[in-house]
Amino acid sequence: MKNFNELSTPELIERKKNGAKLIDVRPIDAYNGWSLHNELRGGHIKGAVSLPLKWIKYIDWIEIIRSKNILPEHEIVLYGYTKAESKAVAERLKISGYHKIWLYSHFIDEWSPNEDLPMENLDKFKNLVPASWVNTLISGGKPQLYNNDKYVVVHAHYRNRDAYRTGHIPGAIDMDTLALEAPETWNRRSPKELKEALEKHGITADTTVILYGKFMFPDNASEFPGSAAGDIGAIRNAFIMLYTGVKDVRVLNGGFQSWIDEGYQITYTDEPKKPVTEFGTNIPIHPELAIDTPEAKQVIASPNAELVCVRSWEEYIGEVSGYNYIEPKGRIPGAIFADCGSDAYHMENYRNVDQTTREYHEIAEIWSKNGITPDKHLAFYCGTGWRGSEAWFNAWLMGWPRVSVYDGGWFEWSNDPTNPFETGIPDTVETDYN
Repeated sequence: MKNFNELSTPELIERKKNGAKLIDVRPIDAYNGWSLHNELRGGHIKGAVSLPLKWIKYIDWIEIIRSKNILPEHEIVLYGYTKAESKAVAERLKISGYHKIWLYSHFIDEWSPNEDLPMENLDKFKNLVPASWVNTLISGGKPQLYNNDKYVVVHAHYRNRDAYRTGHIPGAIDMDTLALEAPETWNRRSPKELKEALEKHGITADTTVILYGKFMFPDNASEFPGSAAGDIGAIRNAFIMLYTGVKDVRVLNGGFQSWIDEGYQITYTDEPKKPVTEFGTNIPIHPELAIDTPEAKQVIASPNAELVCVRSWEEYIGEVSGYNYIEPKGRIPGAIFADCGSDAYHMENYRNVDQTTREYHEIAEIWSKNGITPDKHLAFYCGTGWRGSEAWFNAWLMGWPRVSVYDGGWFEWSNDPTNPFETGIPDTVETDYN
């Protein structure tokens, strides 16, 4: 094994000034803000990119590095919780043709405690939790940034209880997305229906709710592709719960895959739901999080707002509708493209290789090229609301102040023949999501 040169804190500062690429090899949750090793300040060194040690096992690891514009000619500095973590990534980089590599081993003892050294974190990182956080909670401990005495862990799915019965987090109940959205429109249900559904699942406005789902390789050719996309369904449910007024909604970063990757116990027990008699507040507490077609038209007309299309390129240009139950093809005129990935049931462009949420700096940078910026009111939409909800969740996690989901999306818009639509490639559009 090669011995890599190590940098002191002043040397790291100097190399950063001279353009060295700084790579954080810790888990993405630490990068986002969680203090996984009791560091005094959570988050990452300002300017660092995330490249967790965990990812070196993936066959397309080198492509991930190149997508982050880290090339063999660059000077690279690696840091993690331990020197061993950084060295393991350095060895893998060396095999891939990278030779200008240094290690920094003073993140915990020098950088994190020093308020004068710049760090960054995801604004609402506490709402995107690591598997270790959930494990501490269900084991009877008190995880970071949790101050409650009642919680519910929810395994979300769409008409697929088998996804739950074939293994889930201990103590988790299952929730079909149909409990919160109506299949006639795929919009959020009425306030009365939402109240009844949440009470049936034991959820009040004061309950901490932790949601997750299973990514089961959806096939767009199957009758119900969404049944294999519980990972997106979980975020859809999270959005609706926040809309209703549940105060503390968390999403397990990476869903069930993260739980498995950590080696935690799974169970097959069909946990009974424990209904409550009263949700505790009028629904919705946050109506501003969802807009409908009249408001969507106002967004399109406003110079201070954008309607953001979170669909695939083929859907956006009108080659396919994206769904086996939607016939019209095309896009809403004036909508900005925010590529979801391959089809209606995948969000590759918003995920890392291990299904965790993509580095938030990357999402913000890509969005900015299309004019998707935090100074505007942004309304995200897709075909029926799932992908729009996930993109919305990313913006909400970043602390962007005016973000909504256009709940009806292309399904509702295209069902009205008086609404205009477009097809083909627009004059200007950014499509490089890597």
